[in-house]
Amino acid sequence: MRELTVVIRGLKDPRIAPLISVVKVDLSGDMSQCKVWVSCMDGLERAQESVRGLQSAEGFIKREVFSRLSLRKCPNFKFIADNSIEYSSEINKIIRGLDIGHED
Repeated sequence: MRELTVVIRGLKDPRIAPLISVVKVDLSGDMSQCKVWVSCMDGLERAQESVRGLQSAEGFIKREVFSRLSLRKCPNFKFIADNSIEYSSEINKIIRGLDIGHED
């Protein structure tokens, strides 16, 4: 997951958001398929646009991950947009906006 994040952050595609994060990685048992959930602070639409950029760069990403890790086989990546960072940010704003009095 860390190596994948480093590779993604190094991509120069303008469709890929600069503040994109890998939220979750699910690798199949035979290591042939890997689902990668990505999220962006700019919202779900920006994450979906980033997924399109990541899909077009899948070959490069596979080659880079394969060269960084000692794997016998590099999985095929499927990128999925997720809005968990945006959702967490909204929850944080709501919590900070609460006026909670402290009893002493």
